[in-house]
Amino acid sequence: MTKPFRFFLATVIVATSLLVVTLIAGTIYNQLALRQLRATAHVPGEIYKVDGYDMHLFCSGAGSPTIVLDTGLGDDFTTWLKVQPELSKVTRVCSFDRSGFGSSEMTPRPHDADTLARRLHDLVRAAGIDTPFVLAGHSISGLYLRAYAQHYSNELAALVFIDGATPLQDDRVPRSLVAIQDAQRAGMPWQKLLMTIGWYRLQGICSSVPPGFESYGAIIRANNCDPTQYDALEAELDAVRQSGEETRNVGPFPHLPVLILSRDPTSMPSNWPPEVAKANSLVWNQMQEESKGLSPLSRRIIARGSDHYVHVDRPDLVNREITRLVEALRRGEVPYSQRQATTEQ
Repeated sequence: MTKPFRFFLATVIVATSLLVVTLIAGTIYNQLALRQLRATAHVPGEIYKVDGYDMHLFCSGAGSPTIVLDTGLGDDFTTWLKVQPELSKVTRVCSFDRSGFGSSEMTPRPHDADTLARRLHDLVRAAGIDTPFVLAGHSISGLYLRAYAQHYSNELAALVFIDGATPLQDDRVPRSLVAIQDAQRAGMPWQKLLMTIGWYRLQGICSSVPPGFESYGAIIRANNCDPTQYDALEAELDAVRQSGEETRNVGPFPHLPVLILSRDPTSMPSNWPPEVAKANSLVWNQMQEESKGLSPLSRRIIARGSDHYVHVDRPDLVNREITRLVEALRRGEVPYSQRQATTEQ
């Protein structure tokens, strides 16, 4: 072995050792930060065992019917900050963390619609939530609401879709958008690695709190940059086609009121190319309209000026319409008719 080669080999060994030590140190740093933040976050609610795994539920208010809130992909119960406190003045409201998000443990795959609906059903029973209840959900949970109605319709007083996903929608949206989504999915392992080794935390990304959510800031920061939540993201994304197949023929439900609150078609996501956003908006609007076919007792309202997160952009609309729904149910009235024209408010 020549002297130059020995020097090169020693340099590689030292560099590799330093890299390994740095990665281990970064991982420990991120885990210690998460542990400390969670110790002081004081997450409200209770933990219930569902299939042997911890599942977090936060209920507030009193009255019936209870409203159960299901989140969009990657979100936890904090996303309902602008909705739950207001609706709790009217009735009991319960938000929860799906498997792997927030304070709920990650559960085995698959995380398809039928499986997640069954876990919610078991959570409802474990927590003693009175039925029938109003089940409301945002984005991808639109598939999970359909699955719940398919299997447990007798437990539901109404469904509320907040810009909810529809079955097999990737077969209809622009292919260029699917390509963007596929690229994002492919990059998740790399993002998870950077999160695991503490790189994102060193960049200050983990301490960010969305405007208007400061009162939940400690909880949000405690859940930010937890690499295990990427497992839940990937599990739901990888099961989305299975979820679509499971829910493609759900309904109609002749006696179940359905409220559909949709984004404004003229509100374009800034992170997509304009032509992609415009084409997708047309298809998305059509799929939202078709969702009225889930029940003859359906109504759709377009939230003027709102993007996909209607409950964040237009909580006034969400709170008002769900309150009206609850009050109508208490009076025993049929609140909607599919014949009603879709309105923009």
